[in-house]
Amino acid sequence: MKPTPFTHKHIALGAKMAEFAGYNMPISYSGINLEHAAVRTNAGVFDVSHMGEFILKGPGALDLIQRVTSNDASKLTNGKAQYSCLPNEQGGIVDDLLVYCIEENKVYMLVVNASNIEKDWNWIQRHNTAGVEMQDISDRTCLLAIQGPHATRILQPLTELDIINLPYYSFVKGRFAGVDNVLVSATGYTGAGGVEIYFDDKNGAADTIWDAIFEAGRESGIQPAGLGARDTLRLEKAFCLYGNDIDDTTTPLEAGLGWITRFTKDFTARPLLEEQKAKGVTRKLVGFEMIERGIPRHGYPIKDAAGNTIGTVTSGTQSPSLQKAIGLGYVAKAFSAFETEIFIEIRNQPVKARVVKVPFL
Repeated sequence: MKPTPFTHKHIALGAKMAEFAGYNMPISYSGINLEHAAVRTNAGVFDVSHMGEFILKGPGALDLIQRVTSNDASKLTNGKAQYSCLPNEQGGIVDDLLVYCIEENKVYMLVVNASNIEKDWNWIQRHNTAGVEMQDISDRTCLLAIQGPHATRILQPLTELDIINLPYYSFVKGRFAGVDNVLVSATGYTGAGGVEIYFDDKNGAADTIWDAIFEAGRESGIQPAGLGARDTLRLEKAFCLYGNDIDDTTTPLEAGLGWITRFTKDFTARPLLEEQKAKGVTRKLVGFEMIERGIPRHGYPIKDAAGNTIGTVTSGTQSPSLQKAIGLGYVAKAFSAFETEIFIEIRNQPVKARVVKVPFL
């Protein structure tokens, strides 16, 4: 397993560690429910340095991004970011990602999932027919997500950058906790507010920034948080997790990501996705809550009242905020309307649930 620049910090804090995407990552410290509550009500710090970062440079950078992603990156100006996905030739999703406009029409940063770094690099490189300069900076980039309603207030004394008023899907770059060239971004994965900070792993910057954040948040009770709480937080907001809710076999339209699928430009599988939009999807990713007792898990069958399989659970948990079991799953379109009664097969028994609006929280 690869360490991150903060692995020694997690171990010193007594974190429960486990392998994730080839990295030794903290799953929890004080407990998932406590960390979840800290982020929803105050502030928590996630080490997400396992994520991948690519820099694309040159006059052809935007054109390359436009051809391989579904969203319209031409709308981005300096300091703006965008959620998007990489469609494959069949309309499935190679990965979902963030596109950061560092310098309009010239320099962009793509942030991809840890498990897909090599896959995404090869996919984009395969379409790089104009010699765009590509740099994989994943191994040298630290990434901390400081999430929660009080996160920016806690962090503001560490920088002259205005992060309290940073608009959603925007970023600024400058000095943070005495470290230069830190990128501070408002593109969180918890729906609780806060920022993410990217910086180079050099000259002890990781320890400097980690220690400064926890010192700044000591009186406010800032907490370290692991991937367990990150998963429950993102699921309450119905944010897709690659490998669970979206993958190479699911299209963005089936996943409810039509809003990042722009047919105003040419991109991989555009004709297929346009046809799917015109005809309508045959299955949809829906949110559901359990009516009867039981916790849905990835891969559980979804059934109708007659016992016919109509879909599959992709994500599920006991929501710490709502105190009820919730999940996401693909179902046949006929069963996708709100309030439709469905059944999750748990230990070979049908357990009643209903389709609900998302986000859950």
